[in-house]
Amino acid sequence: MTALTVSLALVATVALLLRWQRPAWYWMSFGVVFAVVRILARYASVMDACGLTIPPSRWRLALARMTGRPIPDSRAPRILRLRPTRTGLILRLKLRPGQDAFDFSAASDRLRHSFVMQNVTAREIRSGVVALRMTGYDVLKRVQMPAATRCGVMRVPVAMREDGEVYYRDYRQTPHALNVGATQSGKSVYQRNLVAALAPLRVAMVGIDCKQGVELAPLARRFTALADNPDAAADLLDALVEHMEDVYQLIRAEQRLSADLPDAEITADIWDLPDHLRPTPIVLLVDEVAELALYATKEEEKRRDRIITSLVRLAQLGRAAGIYLEICGQRFGSELGKGITMLRAQLTGRTAHRVNDETSAGMAFGDISPDAVLATIQIRTDRPGTAVAGDSSGGWVRIRTPHLTLRRAVNIANSHTHRTPEIPALDAFRPVLPPLGKAEAPSTATAPAIA
Repeated sequence: MTALTVSLALVATVALLLRWQRPAWYWMSFGVVFAVVRILARYASVMDACGLTIPPSRWRLALARMTGRPIPDSRAPRILRLRPTRTGLILRLKLRPGQDAFDFSAASDRLRHSFVMQNVTAREIRSGVVALRMTGYDVLKRVQMPAATRCGVMRVPVAMREDGEVYYRDYRQTPHALNVGATQSGKSVYQRNLVAALAPLRVAMVGIDCKQGVELAPLARRFTALADNPDAAADLLDALVEHMEDVYQLIRAEQRLSADLPDAEITADIWDLPDHLRPTPIVLLVDEVAELALYATKEEEKRRDRIITSLVRLAQLGRAAGIYLEICGQRFGSELGKGITMLRAQLTGRTAHRVNDETSAGMAFGDISPDAVLATIQIRTDRPGTAVAGDSSGGWVRIRTPHLTLRRAVNIANSHTHRTPEIPALDAFRPVLPPLGKAEAPSTATAPAIA
């Protein structure tokens, strides 16, 4: 009896230590078992308490009256599958007649408390089937990206979602994006993770950092072009616009519009071109866009109009030419002058870190999702890197980027220097750097594994 008591005490101590220090290990060893038992035991009563059951049908009531049996109970949705994951559970349900997926979305907070889970989100799989994704612990408290991720062409992992899934930045699906947030909110770390994820790919990175390059200059060995002041930025954007026009001329020459060619082989962007003709895609990262839009003199106003016009043209026309925009700033509203709202309308992807006022959150999500605005202003100051990510469809999710030091980001960028493509139109803006010495050469082992 004493040995059993000691063993149980030891197991309980180990479980408590894991829950405190290693919540992911605790979930996979103990938490998932407790959660499955709890959900199955409480399922019927929770569904009834949350209003997710339907009353018995008329024929069942009539049959009960004729046979003298008790009135049948309300019916809950049928469980199709309960699958554990690395961070939680996925409960797939078959809806009863008259139920809607919105009912489960509206009751997600009550389900979270009833099942004692960290987070519950509902998603419609197909007509009549809903999946409840439940998170067993706070995955955003200590972000740990999985070792293997499902990358693709211009699709890279940059953060972890609150439902335990990886958040990907897919440039072919969402070409241009806006990233806003206050000082110390995590914008720079998000940008570093983005550069680190893009570094192993066949892509040209172009940077505009008007803070004299303090954010992007350390990563310059992986950048094809870099501007660190507004004057250089204006010239660089003009060169990008000219490069875009040259790419369109190439696409026009290779559209292959002969009558005997199938429609599917006619190209209208770089991705349908043959590999040997396809231009290198370009990702333009703009750090602190307000520095490009502010002016104090007439000459600076002319430069500002020139810059904003070029950005709007790239946002409107650059996608087919393989030019993608990442615009960062603390605020992005109409007070920055004419053309800003036109530029914002072209930025489909929206990422908002912690902001200092509701107006700043409204600049990112006010025109597409009021709920996302509310979620943005609720981000805590002690969790830098937490953000709300969404797009122009109105869908949104909380994410948090893993902390990546500047030193490690520099090591990753330097280890992929040989992948930096040369674009003749941008040669004048290529960073001039001393050769990387042996003592400074980083090991390729510092780069994150991209599967």
